Amino acid sequence: MNCAFNFYMPVNILSGEDVLNQNKSIFSELGKKCLIVTGKTSAKKSGALDDITNLFSELNIEYEIYDEITENPLTVDCYNGGKLARDISANFIVGIGGGSPLDAAKAVCVYATNENIVDDDIYTTVVENSPLPLVLIGTTSGTGSEVSGVSVLTRKDGRKQSIGGKNYYAKYVIADAKYTYSMPYSVTVSTALDALCHAVESMFSPRADFLSIKFSLLSAKMIYPLLDKMNKTKELPSEEERNILYFASLYAGFALNKGGTGFPHGMGYALTEDFNVPHGLACAVFLPQYLKEAEKADSDLYNKLMNTMNTDFESLNALFCDFCLFDFTVSDEQIANYVDRWATLKNFKNSPTAFNNEDAGILVKKLFQK
Repeated sequence: MNCAFNFYMPVNILSGEDVLNQNKSIFSELGKKCLIVTGKTSAKKSGALDDITNLFSELNIEYEIYDEITENPLTVDCYNGGKLARDISANFIVGIGGGSPLDAAKAVCVYATNENIVDDDIYTTVVENSPLPLVLIGTTSGTGSEVSGVSVLTRKDGRKQSIGGKNYYAKYVIADAKYTYSMPYSVTVSTALDALCHAVESMFSPRADFLSIKFSLLSAKMIYPLLDKMNKTKELPSEEERNILYFASLYAGFALNKGGTGFPHGMGYALTEDFNVPHGLACAVFLPQYLKEAEKADSDLYNKLMNTMNTDFESLNALFCDFCLFDFTVSDEQIANYVDRWATLKNFKNSPTAFNNEDAGILVKKLFQK
């Protein structure tokens, strides 16, 4: 057994019940002016926004709220957030929400200190100045964005694209599962599917190693039974189960931080862009095929995963089919465009076999043409 590993994750994770109030001092150390980056709803519904603003009032920290972040955040909106941070002379950023606000907050930190980077320039321009310090507070159980150095944004042409590296890590993460309790059933399912995809895709990545695989297995073991239960009962998880899902999403994030994602994520972007499929579902519909490829590449590891989740391929595939019920058709022209677009998709190279863009086109035709 090769127990060697390489791991880089410069994030200070503070977790547990009421962890925000137990760590007030970190905010005073970061400065006296903050820009809070959120969307329109989850930060408020979860209670996280009230908690942080009340804390800032207590600590005499000035703040402004930038809540213009939409699902699949636009580079232009992140740039505007960075400009606002400069205008108010913010010392640090707090991002609150699911994957979209958290990813956006990472980009806002970069734009804020690099005036020369505008909109889509963030993908090509060297980041010369260190980003503003960032604190992330998650309100969903799926993205793992809190602990990863990746930001997925939407370009001006409407295409999603990720960017990552040392400039996209948070300084602190406030990990309190209570902020996920307000998620509705549909979001709970979609984000849990996303986290499971992170665990499985990264597990069979060529970049995976002993430690990241351990995190993948732990996460999958925690998530899969709760997805199965939600599918059978159509009921929301208990608070205890929500705690399990939240920390499982972080463990999947640890694995993702090392292994990255495979072709389900890269292909899933197209379904989100063109058919408004929620991100977790858009990735999950391709995961059964990914598992078939994984079994070809490493049957022992594949069997270990299935045993850990206490399931088999047929049961998992049936579960995913129940969740991924779509009523649209992808045309031949769209598939041809996808095949061309995916010719340079790096996610295929980060997958366990030589499954490529042509194979992906055949899969989309099978799944989305009657």
